[in-house]
Amino acid sequence: MYEPIRTKSVHSTMAGTSSDFPHRSREEELDIQLAGHLAALLAVTDELRAAAPSADLDEAAERLAEQVARLRGGVTPVRMQVAPTEVDLTTLHERAHALAGRALVVAASRADTAAAILAAERMDAHTEALDPRELASR
Repeated sequence: MYEPIRTKSVHSTMAGTSSDFPHRSREEELDIQLAGHLAALLAVTDELRAAAPSADLDEAAERLAEQVARLRGGVTPVRMQVAPTEVDLTTLHERAHALAGRALVVAASRADTAAAILAAERMDAHTEALDPRELASR
């Protein structure tokens, strides 16, 4: 039915078995991706804290910073120093909700319970902060 391939693949001849650059495992890639999503969520959380300070956001920011540091091998994330300005809180909560959702997906695929729980809690908190009519229009 099919004729067998008689020549070597272009991909195998070009790539060969080169080990001249380091390869990361799937777990390392997921760690990097999860740390990135949580760091972005931390940045938006810091923006929200500047616009509308609350104890919940302060606690969330500290927990997010701890998780990012854990995933980055103890390297503390850079925190945003945001001056209070007029911002659209709905937009920030929507952005934070989306970032928490992305972090939750990666944490679940990585089987990282602590990060998954934190991401789910942040999604719930940002959902509560949004107007229900906004959620229905999506």
